[in-house]
Amino acid sequence: MTDMERWRLILGEPATGRTGGLGGDAARQDAALEWLYGRDPELSGRGVRRTAGGGDSVVQTVDWLDEVHRLFPKETIERLERDAVERYEITEVVTNPDVLQRIEANPALLRAVLRTKHLMNPDVLAMARKIVEAVVRELVEKLKTEVRTAFSGTRSRRPSIHKNSRNFDFRGTIKANLRRYQPEERRLAIEHPKFVSRTRRHVEQWQVVLLVDQSGSMASSVIHSAVTAACLWGLPGLRTHLVAFDTEVVDLTSDVTDPVELLMKVRLGGGTDIARAVAYGASLIDSPRRSVVAVISDFYEGGNDFDLVRTVKGLCEQGTHVLCLAALDEEANPDYDRELAQRLANVGAHVGAMTPGQLAEFVAEKLK
Repeated sequence: MTDMERWRLILGEPATGRTGGLGGDAARQDAALEWLYGRDPELSGRGVRRTAGGGDSVVQTVDWLDEVHRLFPKETIERLERDAVERYEITEVVTNPDVLQRIEANPALLRAVLRTKHLMNPDVLAMARKIVEAVVRELVEKLKTEVRTAFSGTRSRRPSIHKNSRNFDFRGTIKANLRRYQPEERRLAIEHPKFVSRTRRHVEQWQVVLLVDQSGSMASSVIHSAVTAACLWGLPGLRTHLVAFDTEVVDLTSDVTDPVELLMKVRLGGGTDIARAVAYGASLIDSPRRSVVAVISDFYEGGNDFDLVRTVKGLCEQGTHVLCLAALDEEANPDYDRELAQRLANVGAHVGAMTPGQLAEFVAEKLK
């Protein structure tokens, strides 16, 4: 494809006089882009429209998906699918079985499934569950090492027979293999790699209560909180609770070991009553000074903000660690009500933004 054809695809039909027309696959790409982005109301508001070229019409979602998978590279396909389900809310992408069979599982599709699963019949829901399983499996594998590393013991200098890359003894390995150094190649041939052991931390039982805002804008946080809770589950010295809330409070702890089942039960949308959720979390605490309550929300309170501040203050005064974790947008930038967050910080809460791995590190430090 020439540079002029690329500019024509970017600028649309009004640029044809300068760039020339399109033919073949380029015209079909233009039609596919028009099917999706031509519905953008901002274009008509500015008097601009991406009128497609003379290629074959792309009108059905399933046909459009087939086209983009044939015509675009993987990175572009992922962006087009994400815009279809998140920017333009084309729910057919996740409620039509023919479409679900063609689309590749990814976090954007998972968020769309969570928002629209109430529209699905049982057969489509079963297919959607496979998408959830695929994405969750990938997220768990990605986070498991990060989370569990935070709870690993410190390295000792005692030799170990367990060959783990995290425990590789660099100095010991060099010392043991120095006689195999090859000066002409400036290379050390390693025959006997050395590893060290780790000391096990002896910790008292701690509680971690994750309170997750499940309003529509919090889809990513619900997903990552569910997966993080599954990774934390069963760690030595730790008892994990997972609670989802909007105006109602739902304790999902019984499903923590199965994040797929947990996510399929979550209902995104509705108002927000953080005060009610925190009060429920406080009722779960057995030993205040060995407990962490983490509230993951955008902190736009729809309930009683005075009750929320009072409950958080009471938790902090009894020695409980309260984390107010801001929602993160797609670029991992915090998006939350800073005024209410400041009031919570003033009564002793830790306020900020943490990835699941950073949350695990915080909890691990408290367990030392």
